[in-house]
Amino acid sequence: MKKTAQRRSRILEILEEKGQVNVFELSRSMGVSEVTIRNDLSNLERNKMLIRAHGGAFKPRSLNLPVSDKRKINLEKKRQIGKKAISQIAEKDSIILDSGSTTYEISKNLGGFNALKVISNSLDIIHQLAGFEQLEVLVPGGFLRDFSMSLVGPMAIRNFKQLDCQKLFLGVDGVKADVGFFTQQIEEAYLNQIMIEVAQEVIVVADSSKFNKSSLAFIAGFDKINKVITDAEIEHHQSKMLERNDVELIVAD
Repeated sequence: MKKTAQRRSRILEILEEKGQVNVFELSRSMGVSEVTIRNDLSNLERNKMLIRAHGGAFKPRSLNLPVSDKRKINLEKKRQIGKKAISQIAEKDSIILDSGSTTYEISKNLGGFNALKVISNSLDIIHQLAGFEQLEVLVPGGFLRDFSMSLVGPMAIRNFKQLDCQKLFLGVDGVKADVGFFTQQIEEAYLNQIMIEVAQEVIVVADSSKFNKSSLAFIAGFDKINKVITDAEIEHHQSKMLERNDVELIVAD
């Protein structure tokens, strides 16, 4: 019983640190079976200490963390990434800014352009861009998810499918080594896949804390991504992993 309590306490510690846990990884690190870990997660869920998901679990509210709260996490790193991303944009480009706290930081740095087309499904980003009168801003429409301030659904999908853009800047919630990129919302993951299809170049913007994490919804594998912009705290083995998957790494410092 004591070992069980210690193990469950450790699971909660990891959950607090990472926001999510994976059954396979917990089983391997703790030296117990996956069945045991699933029983632990079920017990913790009954006590309202986590939310079960396929293959693992999330912290309560982590699925619906408001974007205003997300912006505060690793804010300085996100600001650095937002400034670095500007080096990948040229006048007369057409770009998509996916909804997210890191792509929001990109939008704050677009005031120096005079001939730029920007498409975004984020109301926060659109509001930010409204202050740059020289930019051409396209809003795809759709249903509003109030906690993320993003537009999703059939209308957004249909309108994005009409586009052909130079660059997509994509925010993600997790980067799993040699697997791909994840987000917390299934509906947004599907819309992200449409964005990838209509963009000539796909650039993921993610601070280093997103590496070695997965999430509920798979967006794409490494074969769909051209570049990743992250901060200087990315671990060496993660840099090598990107290189192994033919993804260019750009470090913001």
